[in-house]
Amino acid sequence: MGKMEDLANIVGKEHIKTDKEILESFKTSLNFISGEVPECVVEPQNLEDVQNLVRLANEKGFGLIPCSSKGNHIKGDTVPSVSGAVIVDLSTMNKIIRIDKRNKVAMVEPGVTFEELQAEVEEQGLRIEMPMLPRNGKSVLASLLDREPTTCPKYNWDAIDPLCCLELIFGTGDMFRTGNAVGPGTLEEQWAAGQAQKVSMGPAQTELSRVIQGSQGTMGIATWATIKLEQKPKIRQGYIVGGETMDALIPFVYKMLWRKLPDVCLILNRVDLAAIYGCDQKDLPAWSVVYSISGLEYLPEERLSYIRKDIEELAEKFQVKPVQHLNGISADKLVDIITKPCGETYWKHKPKGGCLDLFFLTSLEKTPEFITILENEVEEQGLPKENLGVYIQPIRHGTGCHLEFNLMYGPKQKTKAKALFGSASQKCLDMGGFFSRPHGSWADMVYKKCPDTVRVLKKVKHIFDPKGIMNPGKLCFGKEV
Repeated sequence: MGKMEDLANIVGKEHIKTDKEILESFKTSLNFISGEVPECVVEPQNLEDVQNLVRLANEKGFGLIPCSSKGNHIKGDTVPSVSGAVIVDLSTMNKIIRIDKRNKVAMVEPGVTFEELQAEVEEQGLRIEMPMLPRNGKSVLASLLDREPTTCPKYNWDAIDPLCCLELIFGTGDMFRTGNAVGPGTLEEQWAAGQAQKVSMGPAQTELSRVIQGSQGTMGIATWATIKLEQKPKIRQGYIVGGETMDALIPFVYKMLWRKLPDVCLILNRVDLAAIYGCDQKDLPAWSVVYSISGLEYLPEERLSYIRKDIEELAEKFQVKPVQHLNGISADKLVDIITKPCGETYWKHKPKGGCLDLFFLTSLEKTPEFITILENEVEEQGLPKENLGVYIQPIRHGTGCHLEFNLMYGPKQKTKAKALFGSASQKCLDMGGFFSRPHGSWADMVYKKCPDTVRVLKKVKHIFDPKGIMNPGKLCFGKEV
């Protein structure tokens, strides 16, 4: 029996796609990563389908590429690196299995999108911590596994947050649950006993969620995840603090986050702020701190009042001025925009049509050095400075930050943008930028600096995917299949 017949026996003929246009869409990504055309796309419907697909791939020796978000592919991790690969499209596994209001946790399948989950949890007075303006069709689980930063650093305690437990099918075909989801008992028995699958560590001292996170599908496939939720504020107020330099803004943000005062807290340059809000960037300050404060279920007005006063005292000390309206921008509206999915057109593509994202981890006080590098690179490539957006997202209570450069380009600027992306990436890496999510060409750059890490990762890969069927060719792993 041939491969296609075997696949049809697992998922059914109606869940196999061989349309040329669909297959060609997986060959390239929007960040210029290119690869092979997959042989087909399969749509598993449940855990058993996924497990049988992995077992078949081990038996027949072909690659599996997990994919759960809908729409265009941006980062290149779903572009096949080998011929004959099969795309495992998990977007049809889109059940919100459970929302536990008391324990503030949700359990979702990989196809659940941010817009779908947000609508459900808000009905129960809860909210999800999400990345800034995720694109429509973005899988919640895909975002969690890629460690995309969320906009509320006060709730971000660790790199794994807000991910809790996972159900996994490793490359061996074995099913495994992480954290306290491992048991004892079935999930239903655990729920009856008051368990909520909220602790990520387990069984014992293992935490295999961290092995899967950031692995770009090279270790296994997640079939559900539990996610921490937060209480939806009864009252929320947004503020903007503008400045032509970040000299005062950075220490102000540090102190606010050390005191755990704001909820949403991030920094945007005028290019990104204009793209997000839909206004003219000429009227905006060079840099804007955007933050929100909130009142929760009990005494919301009183809570809002003392937080506001505490921040005003800090602002006076650092000689900055929080306002609710700035040059035609409503801070309340801006916070509302950035805490929801972005709509039909991805916000990064609105200004010029295309965008390359260069991002890594650093600390807030070092961001000006990297910004200078990128501004010089833009000038050398002959691109307008209005093409360079900057987004700074504090993480882990401000102890670090996600620094993201959005290199926007028009149809005639693709070559320059691609050259700028490559040279700037290398310079930022050499300066100490930590590329914790090495997509595409970054993988070679990063792993060349870490031969010891490569040796360990290959041993881990051999444990969980000994035949190399899971997304072969990504990260530091060769094209095993």
